[in-house]
Amino acid sequence: MEFYLGKLRAEAVIFDFDGVIVDTEPLHYEAFQRLLEPLGLGFPWELYVKTYMGFDDRDAFTESFKAKGATLSDATLQVLINRKAEIFLEIIRDGINSYPGVIDLIKHIQASSIPLAISSGALRSDILPILEMLGIADCFDVIVTAEDVAKSKPDPECYRLAHARLNEFRLLNLLPGQVLAIEDTPAGIAAAKGAGLRVVAVTNSYPATHLSQADQIVNTLEPATILLTS
Repeated sequence: MEFYLGKLRAEAVIFDFDGVIVDTEPLHYEAFQRLLEPLGLGFPWELYVKTYMGFDDRDAFTESFKAKGATLSDATLQVLINRKAEIFLEIIRDGINSYPGVIDLIKHIQASSIPLAISSGALRSDILPILEMLGIADCFDVIVTAEDVAKSKPDPECYRLAHARLNEFRLLNLLPGQVLAIEDTPAGIAAAKGAGLRVVAVTNSYPATHLSQADQIVNTLEPATILLTS
């Protein structure tokens, strides 16, 4: 089967998570601030969008300490990552909203037997409970998270790994150019393009002017034109 999203064809699809499937960036920001503000390392939302969005937790904490000239040991970093994950789970208990159309899109792709993955800088413990809440936990063949890679986006490692694992899981030999990534940030686009994938960018987090490196830009996934051919 071949999948068409807008003008782009793909034989496998890899979704980013935060900012594409769910609007969790404000929730991640809140969790970071609960930990960083008591340490005098807090920062405004505008700086989060400009600098931190797209980072995994390791790089976000590292950058926040570096920006204030503070020392961060590996042990302290791991404590912060673990505690932030706990706080995030507390926050999402109040509920989580997906972006318009994306759940139907994911279910449509999965029902068409098209290989489907997630490549995210979030922790697996952040992602899996939300997928369960949204009823799409069984839709993905592969989920690559921050724990699976040494470097976060814009490094292409996460997309290279997701592509390789999709091929292994489905016993396929898809080339990178046959795989479509759906992203929302400049860092995510750079990571996917660096892995040789084609990219649809959705303007959930940034305006189109910031997403110009994508192959196609859409304002929402809800009205996307989907064609399936055998």
